Amino acid sequence: MRHFDYTELEKKTWDNEIVNYLSLIHEYKGKQGVYIQQQPQELERLIEIAKVQSTEASNSIEGIRTTETRLRQLMSERTAPRNRDEKEIAGYRDALNIIHESFEYIPLTPNYILQLHKILLSHTDSDFGGSFKNVQNYISATDENGKRFTLFTPLAPYETPEAMQNICDEYNRAIGEGKVDPLLIIPVFIHDFLCVHPFIDGNGRMSRLLTTLLLYRAGYEVGKYISLEAKIAKSKDSYYASLENSQTGWHEQQDDPTAFVKYLLGTIIAAYRDFDECIQIISPTSLDTVKKAIDNKLGKFTKRDILELCPSLSASTVERHLKHLTADGYIIKLGAGKNTVYVKDSR
Repeated sequence: MRHFDYTELEKKTWDNEIVNYLSLIHEYKGKQGVYIQQQPQELERLIEIAKVQSTEASNSIEGIRTTETRLRQLMSERTAPRNRDEKEIAGYRDALNIIHESFEYIPLTPNYILQLHKILLSHTDSDFGGSFKNVQNYISATDENGKRFTLFTPLAPYETPEAMQNICDEYNRAIGEGKVDPLLIIPVFIHDFLCVHPFIDGNGRMSRLLTTLLLYRAGYEVGKYISLEAKIAKSKDSYYASLENSQTGWHEQQDDPTAFVKYLLGTIIAAYRDFDECIQIISPTSLDTVKKAIDNKLGKFTKRDILELCPSLSASTVERHLKHLTADGYIIKLGAGKNTVYVKDSR
């Protein structure tokens, strides 16, 4: 059985990039606290947008999808899931909602992880939701010829319960001692969780739910307003490459988690930057708000893009201003219906 000791991270020498990442995130965290106090109502819409994006993105990484219309109906609980993919999406929605609403009361223990996993699969017909794996699983990939091969062999089923208890205990001990920055402990824990791969199904989605939970509990709540899962989905190749790089030598305790730590910290910074941009766009008049959002978009953009940057405005208000700005020649409309996009007139 592999040994875990997260307090050893205190002795590790981190490169300048990671040190700078930590400093920048701490700075952004302070600014976010001020924004939340000053403009709480304007940020409520950002929360709802982020929930939809997180649920969509985390599932799409695993190839689980539905239409945009069905996704929004499922997120608002106005419809029941119709197929396996929609059942998976509904489960993620429920687990994410619980984390958003009750993260202060969800400590990191194997029992709570099992409960979240049970909720994740609660809408499906699976009978292994809320249970650790009972068969060996493998992390596989497909080569250019279509042949599957094993990238990494996780722990065996009989080792899994003890390993999960150990990594939870070590995480809580290291956090409690306060000698290592939580921003370093969290990605290392998530990396170990994925190497253990404790479930038959849902490991990737659970890792992203746990990332959100642990960041919230550590005071880094940017994921409430900007979807971390969406950021990961957009850089999926880098996500998997950083994991593969960090897994080398894991069983022999010769692994180096630096690549995954750097990836996750970079993702958090990207989310904070987007949050900062959204805050800067919010202004007293709705037309100015839309214009500022447009000025922050490079190249083509859609009405949905502007809505996400203008959380205090309704869809009808944004649409009205887009029509007005098109008529004024401030922007140019391209396409029609669902294929409508806009570009700013550069003349």
